[in-house]
Amino acid sequence: QVQLVESGGGLVQPGGSLRLSCAASGSIFSIYAMGWYRQAPGKERELVAAITRGGRTNYADSVKGRFTISRDGAKNTVHLQMNSLEPEDTAVYYCRVKGDEYDYWGQGTQVTVSS
Repeated sequence: QVQLVESGGGLVQPGGSLRLSCAASGSIFSIYAMGWYRQAPGKERELVAAITRGGRTNYADSVKGRFTISRDGAKNTVHLQMNSLEPEDTAVYYCRVKGDEYDYWGQGTQVTVSS
């Protein structure tokens, strides 16, 4: 049984920062990539940022320069540091963990950017 536990969401004012974390536990081996996606009301789920086992990163154009993804391989944990948050960043953020034969999603954590 694999479990993804997300934390760090909440309400923040425009220009503020939040740090999301996702810890994978259970029978999980050889993670290839970990990442964050988000889904705003009325919109499709989209990639925010991802990081591979080798440390290669990929970011959505809308968050480049503001968000930073990092990974602790020993702890099967991925973090997303979000700075200079904008109202357009408001969404439910989902953690995703992929391996050769599996693809797990977290339950999601709400991020609201509002004054």
